[in-house]
Amino acid sequence: MNILETIDTPIGSYAPDFELPGIDDQVHHLRRYLEKFRAVGVISMCNHCPYVEWYLDRLKNIQAEFAPEGFTLIGMNGSDGNHDTRSSFENMKAFALHHQLNFPYLWDSTQDVTRSFGATKTPMAFLIDTNGIVRYKGKIDNHPQDPSSVGEDYLRTAIASLFLGEEIDIPQTEPIGTTLIWRN
Repeated sequence: MNILETIDTPIGSYAPDFELPGIDDQVHHLRRYLEKFRAVGVISMCNHCPYVEWYLDRLKNIQAEFAPEGFTLIGMNGSDGNHDTRSSFENMKAFALHHQLNFPYLWDSTQDVTRSFGATKTPMAFLIDTNGIVRYKGKIDNHPQDPSSVGEDYLRTAIASLFLGEEIDIPQTEPIGTTLIWRN
């Protein structure tokens, strides 16, 4: 496998299952989340990306808004912790505590799951339905630096459409953010 190669998990295909450690010192399995929730949003993120910082409050709001309907976000850090220690597991715990994350934050130390999803940037969103099918992937919205501006809220709209049983009008967008750092 080439070091930068990703396996682009297309819309309509099964999301790669995973077992990853979380900052709560538990092992998290995607399959178990899919048994418990109507939908799961996996967000490729890290501790030092300015785009992640801009989106954290919006992500926490999405979690709070849709959790009562059977939804959860899962943050997944697939950045190379050897290259940049700000991405280390211990720093993830401090980051989550500082930002009061209201969703699990998982560590993909091998980057295998991140590659399998096809994540290329932080943040990058993947919406997975209860059957494990990827229904949306791409950017969270089109106004990263201004949460109060009017724009397209792609992830939020996709979740709402999924829960209403409607077709997701825009199932894929080009992600924006910081390019993932791959291990050598």
